[in-house]
Amino acid sequence: MNQVVIVDSIRTGLAKAHRGTFNMTRSDELVAHCIDALLERNPGVAADEIEDVTLGAGRQIGEQSANVARHAVVLSKLPITVPAMTMSRACSSGLNAISIAATQIASGSAEIALAGGVESITGLDRGTPAQFEENARLLEEKPDIFMAMGNTAEVVARRYSVSREAQDAYALQSQQRYAAAEQAGLISDEIAPMTVKWREVVDKESKQTEVVEGTVDRDECNRANTTLDGLAKLKPVFDQDGSVTAGNSSQLSDGASMTLLMSEKRAEQLGLEPLAYFRGFAVAGCEPDEMGIGPVFAIPKLLKYKGLSLADIDLVELNEAFASQCLYCRDRLEIDNDIYNVNGGSISIGHPFGMTGSRMTGLLLRELKRRDKKLGLVSMCIGKGMGAAGLFEAC
Repeated sequence: MNQVVIVDSIRTGLAKAHRGTFNMTRSDELVAHCIDALLERNPGVAADEIEDVTLGAGRQIGEQSANVARHAVVLSKLPITVPAMTMSRACSSGLNAISIAATQIASGSAEIALAGGVESITGLDRGTPAQFEENARLLEEKPDIFMAMGNTAEVVARRYSVSREAQDAYALQSQQRYAAAEQAGLISDEIAPMTVKWREVVDKESKQTEVVEGTVDRDECNRANTTLDGLAKLKPVFDQDGSVTAGNSSQLSDGASMTLLMSEKRAEQLGLEPLAYFRGFAVAGCEPDEMGIGPVFAIPKLLKYKGLSLADIDLVELNEAFASQCLYCRDRLEIDNDIYNVNGGSISIGHPFGMTGSRMTGLLLRELKRRDKKLGLVSMCIGKGMGAAGLFEAC
């Protein structure tokens, strides 16, 4: 089996869904931009050496249907001969896409590939996508599989006694950690600036809008001035007697991320210095009504396959879908808070479903390098009752 390395990972900034700077930019354009940025940052890799593109998209409707990955390839500077595939495992799609590309390379069926993810939550509301029809038998036998994600977060909070105070404190930590990372200049290397047009409200009373143009070169969702008092004043969103609020949940946002993978041998031939080795990927299932706890099953499963324990892991990135579930996962697995989501996460900067796994991978690998550490995990819960985990080793 070939050793698989990750050479680079790049993303757009994260823009607020509907109200943000990507509200006129399509998913395929976001992905094409990331592909071109990777090629520009890695001039030693010829475009015609890319053998496949695998893209995760959480919702494959509207502009994200009909194999959006292939559309992005045609829009990009890759030659028309490069094939592409779009896949979905909801919020793990970006990480799952990386594992698919890595498996191709490990098996000797490819040398260089691109993988990542995209989600324009704004774009999901554009056009007239086909209406999803729920399976009548599932509705009768397992209705929780259609439960809204926020309601599952409430289930986790109640079932496992995760208090509102703990959720708000964790949300504050996420906001503060991201703000500190950005101020320290740790985020800018991840982002490929993109010049776009967007529709902006210029008069709140009349709701008058105008189209403006600018460059998106940062994340726009962080609330650096967040306080516990402010979080405590927010009302529950999904259950009037609940504890899940807009402040302790991931923010809806738009963005894309792409990652460059290749065999270690080819990287050496090209004189490249990879960020890390891809070491494994595992998924697990759980009850749909508590889908947020999926990582507590996926992480031990992956570590068992690799002959490791959490004591061997230096950094953990676990997606902050909701504070209730990532707190439960952290504490249930006994992960040290000092190595857990060290630069904040989706609560502070947003969660474009299909892209987040690739974004988290790029962040983890850079942080392992900065800290001169070895092993890192990327993990997340997955809608309908699943969890995923990926293992990486710094080069």
